[in-house]
Amino acid sequence: MQTISYQSIAAVLAAGMLLAGCKPKLDAPEPSKGDLDVSNYVALGNSITAGFADAALYYDGQMVSYPNLIAGQFKLVGGGEFKQPLVPQASAGIGSSGNARSILGYKTDCKGVTGLSPVPFAQSGDFSIFTTNISNQGPFNNMGVPGAKAITAVYPGYGNPAAGFGNYNPYFTRMLATSEYATASMLSKTAAQNPTFFSVFIGNNDVLGYALAGGAGDAVTPSAGGPGVGFDASYDLIINTLTANGAKGVVASIPDVTSIPFVTTIPYNGLTLDATQATQLNAAYGPLGISFHEGANAFMILDPAAPGGRRQIKPTEYVLLTTPQDSLKCAGWGSAKPLANQYVLTENEIANIQNAVVAYNAKIKSVAAAKGLAFVDVNAFMAKAKSGIVYNGINTTATFVSGGAFSLDGIHLTPRANALLANEFIKAINSQYGAAIPQVDATKYNGVIFP
Repeated sequence: MQTISYQSIAAVLAAGMLLAGCKPKLDAPEPSKGDLDVSNYVALGNSITAGFADAALYYDGQMVSYPNLIAGQFKLVGGGEFKQPLVPQASAGIGSSGNARSILGYKTDCKGVTGLSPVPFAQSGDFSIFTTNISNQGPFNNMGVPGAKAITAVYPGYGNPAAGFGNYNPYFTRMLATSEYATASMLSKTAAQNPTFFSVFIGNNDVLGYALAGGAGDAVTPSAGGPGVGFDASYDLIINTLTANGAKGVVASIPDVTSIPFVTTIPYNGLTLDATQATQLNAAYGPLGISFHEGANAFMILDPAAPGGRRQIKPTEYVLLTTPQDSLKCAGWGSAKPLANQYVLTENEIANIQNAVVAYNAKIKSVAAAKGLAFVDVNAFMAKAKSGIVYNGINTTATFVSGGAFSLDGIHLTPRANALLANEFIKAINSQYGAAIPQVDATKYNGVIFP
């Protein structure tokens, strides 16, 4: 992922405690499992479930995955071991493009300005993660697989290398015995563990891949169609399979992916011009009816439907974090060279995304109601993060880097946000099943770590 360089980024938000006056502290209720058996908890999901963060799967991120945090609280009420497909503790991790995890460091841009920026921890990711089979360490209670969709969670052979590059998921392959390559699905591996309690948080990638590529790659999963094709039938198959033995569980809605920092960080009017630059661009674009001025201007983007195939981006549209920042600053991108579609989300693409999210979430909520499952409104939780979630005096927001909620890829969560998310799951579980499972102390977990 390309990085954004900042000349100054706000210091880490100071932690403080809200004083409660002189009132005596009320005793917390005794931990209780209520109407639950959490002795064998299995979590099915994608990268957020897996603990993916900072653009890679790595050990420290896995240890603070929200299901692992939930499992820790379950142990207070009879929960059992929660095995995860861990990568080596000292590993640089690996992302979907073979990259190492990102850290916050110093970087000098094309103008010679040095500032804090997400930078790779190592020159490349740890490919031994993909080539080392760990199936003998399973079965795994954390069945979160980076890149998984609701439709691919039911695919037999989703981890089969014989399918060819791009047609299987190596994050899943490493969890399988070779004899399972051609037949195993994420769902079958989850169900085979006969969980007494399960969580399902999947569906983000059914629309996220389209969003991250600016609508230029991947496709939004349709609601209609059979298992493996349509979202609704795939989701029904997942939940029907996991509840077939009477297991209880919790399901989660998916967030509006157009609200994450990967999408919202670069301002639409981030093209800053001096008087000479504005005059030059006015000469070039004047015949198209486009004008510029000294100061902040809207970026130029490609649009086949616009006069000359280009136009200024609208305030309601987005420039994605994959846009090379040095190219914006020094190579005329977004001005003399309009941004390609892969770096932009237009109004039509945003509508496609948001319509799908609404439809998916309606399906998830209806399934939860029909099956008597706990329901977590992650969409509402993420929306609240835009303005700020205050926990014991610590305010956590969705602002990139300084807000503390999102890791350095602008997509996945920080340890603190994972703890807050785990608490949303626990609150929903307690409410649905009459339990009193204690929440995670989110003050023990950090946001983005500054050098």
